[in-house]
Amino acid sequence: MSEQEVRNMPLIGDRAPEFKAVTTQGEINFPKDYEGSWVVFFSHPADFTPVCTTEFMTFASMQEDFAKRNCKLLGLSIDSIYAHIAWLRTIKEKIEYKGMKDVEVTFPVIEDLKMDVAKAFGMLQPGASSTQAVRAVFIVDPKSIVRAILYYPLSNGRNMDEVMRLLVAMQTSDEYGVATPANWRPGDDVIVPPPGSCGVARDRTAKPDPDVKCLDWFMCLKKSPIKN
Repeated sequence: MSEQEVRNMPLIGDRAPEFKAVTTQGEINFPKDYEGSWVVFFSHPADFTPVCTTEFMTFASMQEDFAKRNCKLLGLSIDSIYAHIAWLRTIKEKIEYKGMKDVEVTFPVIEDLKMDVAKAFGMLQPGASSTQAVRAVFIVDPKSIVRAILYYPLSNGRNMDEVMRLLVAMQTSDEYGVATPANWRPGDDVIVPPPGSCGVARDRTAKPDPDVKCLDWFMCLKKSPIKN
C-alpha cells in the first residue's frame, strides 16, 4: 500500500467518491442511494472498542434528530460484517452509558476488509495506523458534494453535538444566503455577506437597514432566520 494511495482523499467541494459496499443494512451504492439527502459518513478504528462504542450509541440516539434535518448516518470500519453485527448486538443487549441503554444501531455500517472505501476517502493515515481507519467525518450534501471534513485521532471520541451544529449551520447558510460566526448556535445572529462594491459598502453605513446591525462596513449581523 503506497503512501499516496493511503493519503488520497476528496476535498471540500469535490463530488464524493462512488462505491458499492456490503453493510449491516444490506448493499448500498454510494452516493447514488443517498442523493437528495445530507449524509454524515464517518469511520471508526475498530469494533468492540470502548471509544467507538460510546460514539455509536450517541450517533444512534441522535439519529431521529439528524433525520428531521434530512440527514442520514453511514458508518465504516475495517472489520467484517459479522464483527459489526456481533458488536451492534452487544451494544443493544449489554451496554449502558450516560443513560443510554438498549440502543439499537439501525444506520448502515460498512464492511471494508479490503480497505477500498477507507483509501478512497483518506481514512487511513500511516502515522496513526495502516490497518485501522482514523475517526473521519465527511458531511455530504444532497447533490453528493463534500461540504465539510472533520478528523479526530484514534484515542479521542468525536463531539456529535458539533457535527449536528455544523450540519444546521451549513443548511442555514444554503437556504438563507448567510454565514455563521464562531460558536454559532441555531437562534444566534447570522452574518450578512460582505458587500461586493464600494457603493453597497457606503450604503450600509449611510442608509442602515433597521433589521441589520453593522459593526463596520464589512461586518454586519441580523437575527437568525431559524429558532433554536
